[in-house]
Amino acid sequence: MKTGQRRRLILLGSTGSIGRQVLDVVRSNPDQFEIVGLAAGANVSLLNKQIAEFAPRYAWCNTPNLLSRDGSKPYALPIDQMISTEDYDLPIIATVGSVGLRSSALALSLGKDIALANKEVIVMAGNLLRSLSEKTGARMLPIDSEHNAIWQCLQGETERWWDCADTSVRRLILTASGGALRDLDLSQLSAVTPEQALKHPTWQMGKKITVDCATLMNKGFEVFEARWLFGIPFDQIEVIVHRESIVHSLVEFVDGTVKAQLGLPDMRQPIQYAIAYPDRLSNSAQYLDLKKVRSLTFGPIPEGRYPCFELALEARTMGSTMPAVLSAADEVAVDLFLAGRIGFDQIHQLIEQVMSRHQPLDDFDIDEINEVDSWAREESYRFVQAVHH
Repeated sequence: MKTGQRRRLILLGSTGSIGRQVLDVVRSNPDQFEIVGLAAGANVSLLNKQIAEFAPRYAWCNTPNLLSRDGSKPYALPIDQMISTEDYDLPIIATVGSVGLRSSALALSLGKDIALANKEVIVMAGNLLRSLSEKTGARMLPIDSEHNAIWQCLQGETERWWDCADTSVRRLILTASGGALRDLDLSQLSAVTPEQALKHPTWQMGKKITVDCATLMNKGFEVFEARWLFGIPFDQIEVIVHRESIVHSLVEFVDGTVKAQLGLPDMRQPIQYAIAYPDRLSNSAQYLDLKKVRSLTFGPIPEGRYPCFELALEARTMGSTMPAVLSAADEVAVDLFLAGRIGFDQIHQLIEQVMSRHQPLDDFDIDEINEVDSWAREESYRFVQAVHH
C-alpha cells in the first residue's frame, strides 16, 4: 500500500463471523483501511451499528428500507452496483453459501482482485472463477487460514503463486482438526445435538462452518479451493489430521523440503495478511508461544468416520456441476440439522441422495450453476419430506 493512502474496502457479509473479524482488523488499523461499502443479510440491527461506526458510502441488506439513513450518503445500493463502482480497491467476499458467487464473478470480470472467505462459491464454480481470473489478471486472495498459509509458504518460491502446476511444488498439504466430534464413538453420532457439533475444540467460527468441520465437509471444500486458487491438480493435494490447529497448511517441494505456516487459531491474522497484501502489518492479537504448545501431532483421516468428506472427494472425481450440487445440498442439510429437522447422521444421507439424482451438465455458465444450485436445494427439501412421511 502506498504511504499515507488507505486501502478502500467493500465488505460483503459484514455481520457474519468473518465479516466481524474483518472489521476488528480495520478497527485496529484505521490509518491503513477505509470501509467504502457494507452488505449483510438479515441482521439489520448489527449492520446499522456498523454503518454508524464506519460511515460507509454504500450499504445493502435483505430489507434495505430498514437501513440507517444519512442525508449525505446514498446508503441503499444493491451489491452488484456496489461492486461496479470505481471508488474502492478490494472487495471482501465473507458471505456464506452461494450468495457471493455472482459478486465474486462480477468483481473478477471487472479486473478487481477479491479477498475470498467464501468456500462455497469456489466449490460451485471454481473453474469459471479461475477462467475469469486468468482472462482479466485479477487474483483470488485467500482468507481461509489453510489457503492463506499455502499462499504465504509460496512467497519467494514462484512469481505466480496462483499457478503451481509445473513448478517446484510437489504437494499442498491441508491440515484438519477433526472437528467437535472427533473423539466421539461412531455409534453415538446419530444422537449428536447441534450444541455438541458447535463446540469446536480449537476455533471460534460461524455455525455453518463449525458443523462442516464436524462432518469434515469443510476440508472437502478446501480441496476444491486449493485446486482452483493455486492451479494445481487434485492428485497433488493431501489432507492430514492436526488436532492442535497450529500448523495451518504445508507445501512440499520437489526436493523434499516442506514449508509450513504456523500461528494461533485466530482468523484475524489471515484476514489481515489478505487485505494488506503485499505488506505485513503489526498485530495486536496474541503471538504464538511454542514453549506452551509443547507438541504437534499429525495423522491420516480416520477411515469411515467422515462420510461427508468422502462425498466431497466423489464430487471432485465427477467434476462438472456435481460440486455445485454437493455445496447446495450441504448448506440445506446443515440448516436442517441446526433446526432439529434431521439428525447429524442424516446430513451425509441427504447429500448423497441429492447427488445420486443429478445428471451433470457437459457445459455450463454462472447462470446454469445457479440453476443447479436451486435444483439441489429443492431436492434436499424433498428428501426431508420423504423422511418425515
